[in-house]
Amino acid sequence: MTTSDGVDIAVYDLGGRGPVLLLAHATGFHGRVFLPLAEHLREHFHCISFDLRGHGDSGARPDRDFAWQFFALDVLAVVDEVAGDHPLGLGHSCGGAALLLAEEARPGTFSQLYCFEPVVLPSDDPPPVDPSNHMSEAARRRREVFSSRSAALANYASKPPMTQFDDDTLRAYVEFGFDDLDDGTVRLKCRRDDEALVYQHGARHSAYAGLGGVRCPVTLACGAGNGNGTGTGTFSPAILELLAQRLPDGRVEVFDDLGHFGPLERPGEIAASVVRATDPARA
Repeated sequence: MTTSDGVDIAVYDLGGRGPVLLLAHATGFHGRVFLPLAEHLREHFHCISFDLRGHGDSGARPDRDFAWQFFALDVLAVVDEVAGDHPLGLGHSCGGAALLLAEEARPGTFSQLYCFEPVVLPSDDPPPVDPSNHMSEAARRRREVFSSRSAALANYASKPPMTQFDDDTLRAYVEFGFDDLDDGTVRLKCRRDDEALVYQHGARHSAYAGLGGVRCPVTLACGAGNGNGTGTGTFSPAILELLAQRLPDGRVEVFDDLGHFGPLERPGEIAASVVRATDPARA
């Protein structure tokens, strides 16, 4: 399908029955990384995922502009084409921000949202684009090419944070996250320069300012990382509480034993939380 600004978006039906649940991934990942999570959700939801622009099999703007308001266009295109009226949404990190931006752009799009550590800074005056932020710099150094998918899998499985990933989730990331090159090697579909551009814009969007216009209930979840309740160092419970205070209907859930990549670390635990949070009694 194609967004309103002409970008082709890849969409995946992950199966299941019940109301549609749209899953939005984090920066650097892709929609099929949620396959293990969907296995725990199919009894309750019809799961649909997609690749954000510049990720997986989706395209990108010719000008390589990765301002985050464009991710909202990706979400809305998928909703309009395949998700139907008032789906539920589950977003991780950048994906959580994308769902919130979409709901803010068109209030009433979602019936409920579940956002695990959405990248939303509690500031009405977000900082300018930062080409040299540490996440962008790390992305530019990322290894793109491996001799094979098995070599990539072995590499990732030996280094944090992916050492904490669920085994099936890590395999899905590698299986669907690489292109086969003519020389027999494989290369990341999310190119490191594009990922760096996404990170450059990560703090420069209006999601926080627009939270008051979100019409649906929102669960904001985070990991406490080290078990002391202080947060993962990315988005702590205290920050999520600030976001929840701005939402007309927001609540916070903290997982003491998970990090920023909670949905990819313990998909069964996150799925159970999603089912509880999206109980129709809360709608």
